[in-house]
Amino acid sequence: MPELPEVETCRLGLQPHVINHPIKQVIIRNSRLRWPIPIDLPKILINQCFTQLTRRGKYLLFTTPTGTLLLHLGMSGRVRIVPAMTPVSKHDHVDIVFDNDYCLRFNDSRRFGAMLWYSEDIQQHPLLVKLGPEPLTNDFNPAYLYASLRRRKQAIKLSLMDNHVVVGVGNIYANEALFRAGIHPLKPSHKVTRVAVSRLVEIVKIVLTEAIAAGGTTLRDFISADGSPGYFQQTLYVYGRGGKPCRVCDNQLIETRIGQRSTVFCEVCQK
Repeated sequence: MPELPEVETCRLGLQPHVINHPIKQVIIRNSRLRWPIPIDLPKILINQCFTQLTRRGKYLLFTTPTGTLLLHLGMSGRVRIVPAMTPVSKHDHVDIVFDNDYCLRFNDSRRFGAMLWYSEDIQQHPLLVKLGPEPLTNDFNPAYLYASLRRRKQAIKLSLMDNHVVVGVGNIYANEALFRAGIHPLKPSHKVTRVAVSRLVEIVKIVLTEAIAAGGTTLRDFISADGSPGYFQQTLYVYGRGGKPCRVCDNQLIETRIGQRSTVFCEVCQK
């Protein structure tokens, strides 16, 4: 599943191509995604412009003067900018065609993604209103995270991946951040010390920033807006490396499952 850096990479790639270009056509080939695409979306969007493209967690938010188009990539969603006459591929569900004859094309083989319209304050949308702070903002700070963790006895990795605690720190980056911070992924959240929490907040910001700069992580289903893969996988310390030697101490990395998600850690570096 695309995580925050992948979605942010998409946003940065899309932004120059979609802002302030009048929409002349919306083609919906398959509306049956996680939630049905609104049947009147073409009527709503034609002749409008996206005035802003932002991100909240893993949601892309395309702002217009009358409302916001909310896009989620789901498990396998891909969004690209292509010439409008580009031949359609299997699972190309939606084209938003602009006046320059380029289009935003949404492809989703598993159809777990979403494309929804909201005419009110987008931050009050049911999918967004209860989300935690963005990890790269000042709202995600040691005092906040420590207070949040004190109320939780679950494994720290599960708390770090909980969108009510902080958004967008998915499985890949939770593995990496906990390794770099020297915190065992099974450590009960309420037992993580203030010092360790402070270090973890700093590391989460560093890991996500590095991943965004590198274009996200190369995954089978992730392609950025220009069609290129990400490259952060080249620098991963633990994720996907179970059974291999630790890059720091050479101890064999342990792979297990926490909350049904693959988890890799070093028993020496993350006591």
